[in-house]
Amino acid sequence: MVGLPGVNGLSTEQRKRLTIAVELVANPSIVFMDEPTSGLDARAAAIVMRTVRNTVDTGRAVVCTIHQPSIDIFEAFDELFLLKRGGEEIYVGPLGRNSCHLIKYFEGINGVAKIKDGYNPATWMLEATSIGQEEKLGINFTDIYKKSELYRRNKALVNELSKPTPDSKDLYFPSQYAQSFLMQCVICLWKQHMSYWRNPKYTAMRMFFTTITALLYGSMFWRVGSKMYLTLNIQSTSQQH
Repeated sequence: MVGLPGVNGLSTEQRKRLTIAVELVANPSIVFMDEPTSGLDARAAAIVMRTVRNTVDTGRAVVCTIHQPSIDIFEAFDELFLLKRGGEEIYVGPLGRNSCHLIKYFEGINGVAKIKDGYNPATWMLEATSIGQEEKLGINFTDIYKKSELYRRNKALVNELSKPTPDSKDLYFPSQYAQSFLMQCVICLWKQHMSYWRNPKYTAMRMFFTTITALLYGSMFWRVGSKMYLTLNIQSTSQQH
């Protein structure tokens, strides 16, 4: 049993690895992860990223959102999709060994400070491309990227991959959902049943409070319903006369 967060069962790091494993059961070609290292210490984050790296080595593509990662975590990725505020692209390309491609790209822009030895490339990248730096240097990193050779290579790659091969066929699904409406109801009911079955304390408390509430309201309105019914009939009769 997974257990309750912060109470029993698996730790936060184990839960994240379990979530990845559950997704891999479906054998996806691409996996999306939203900050897989958030809430973890350095050791646990390294274990999770090793799991992510092993997933990539099996031939699957993994897309992660990372908020100010450490050097070790940042170096675990192959490519970077960097956006500034507003969702505009600043850099889309490979990182390289020790983030050499990323550093070479931004250091090639006039006015951008060189990275210091041993400094985290992720932190340096965010500081160098901040809105304050854009205003200070009088440049727009989005415009610079769209005029770069890297942007043209990415566009050419997208156009190349967008063209289907001659022997390929379009995807076709006979129905909108994989299961019928009845089967969806059965699966949802069974899932809810298992949720209650795995938490007997919660189910017992619900039954207890339901019984107490029923007795309380039942005693408050004992035989009140018949009297109200009689009153309504009398009023209705007087209105007719």
